[in-house]
Amino acid sequence: KRAAAMSKPHAGRRSEATRSSVYETDLLRTYLEEWGRNPSHVATVQALVRKRQPKHTNELGWLKDEPGLPKNAMEKIAERFVAVNSHVVRQRVSTDGSTVKLLIQLHDGMQVETVILRYEPQKGKNAVTPDRRRNGAPRSTLCVSSQVGCQMACKFCATGKMGIKGNLTQGEILEQLYHASQITEIRNVVFMGMGEPLNNYCNVVSASKLMMSRKVFNIRRLTISTVGIPTKIKMLSRDLPGCHLALSLHAPSQEKRLEIVPSAKAFPLHKLMDAVHQYLQYARHRSIFVEYILLSGVNDSIEEARNLGILLHDIQVTVNLIPYNPAFPTGEDTFAAPSASSIVAFQKCLREEFGIRTTVRQEMGQDIDGACGQLANKEVKDIEDLPCGMSSISEKKTSLVGILAAIGRTLNFSAR
Repeated sequence: KRAAAMSKPHAGRRSEATRSSVYETDLLRTYLEEWGRNPSHVATVQALVRKRQPKHTNELGWLKDEPGLPKNAMEKIAERFVAVNSHVVRQRVSTDGSTVKLLIQLHDGMQVETVILRYEPQKGKNAVTPDRRRNGAPRSTLCVSSQVGCQMACKFCATGKMGIKGNLTQGEILEQLYHASQITEIRNVVFMGMGEPLNNYCNVVSASKLMMSRKVFNIRRLTISTVGIPTKIKMLSRDLPGCHLALSLHAPSQEKRLEIVPSAKAFPLHKLMDAVHQYLQYARHRSIFVEYILLSGVNDSIEEARNLGILLHDIQVTVNLIPYNPAFPTGEDTFAAPSASSIVAFQKCLREEFGIRTTVRQEMGQDIDGACGQLANKEVKDIEDLPCGMSSISEKKTSLVGILAAIGRTLNFSAR
């Protein structure tokens, strides 16, 4: 029973930690049940650790003195669990202070990034009406990773060259939010970091439920971004009805999508759109976000814009246009960003001809190596060149901020 409660990492990951994090919810609940204690104490313990864990220690001995908690059970928890099984290796802040990038090392030596995006609506604008400003209070969004690496191999994304190194456990996903919460209050979470969230479905869903729990993290808005796995999209509407869906589409036709998104071969566009329609029937939120990387001469023509408008005309959608940023070393990059005029024309077509709400990505954190799709180190030609047990974001230049910050900012426009 206890083994079944563990959030298992991918086979490529090392074994579980000797002492688990309290954010491995199923395991903590299992122990409490074995000790004859009320499993409702799980949320209480997790909330206390988030708010009151001493910064100088990872130990939990202080829990036994907390009123309302069974002392004996808390002593046992302190023997078998720690607050978290990861730590922040490096923290970088952009010059304007809008973006904070955390490099987090997991218990087995692998590393992931998580990015805090501090958004001030009054600074937002769009390409068609650049003088228009948004309303709303300042807020912070956290962009989290769900895997080390990614197996979807999108042609325009350096992360796709990494391959999959391992799934993150429920606790490892939640610990990203824990670390970020020590810096600032987090209002929104987006799964737009390393990995395809729906390929780590169970851990992502269970972590998301705890993130949205009012007692523990109380995240107000949670968005899961996917390149498109139809069966899991359908499941998501039932298993996590309170979340928002962001679809990484990037092309309006199956033929074009196959050129830049190899996974489209296994998940053809017509099945993907059928899944989206079914998702919208059951989901609490009756609209989705569509992410669209603009690649000069590939998918940025007015014809492509019209085809995209036709594809999306019958659903409630916000399209986020993301001009391409160089993701590979000079001489190896076959893509380029469109001109500013092409971007504006693409946006105008969607907005004026089809009435589709369309925003253009606004850069954040470029001065700390943030540019869309540049997660892999440009100085490392192959993931296997990295030190054993380390991901490609270890000890090198990284740019998760771009693939997260650009999209996360647009999502925040709606989080009013």
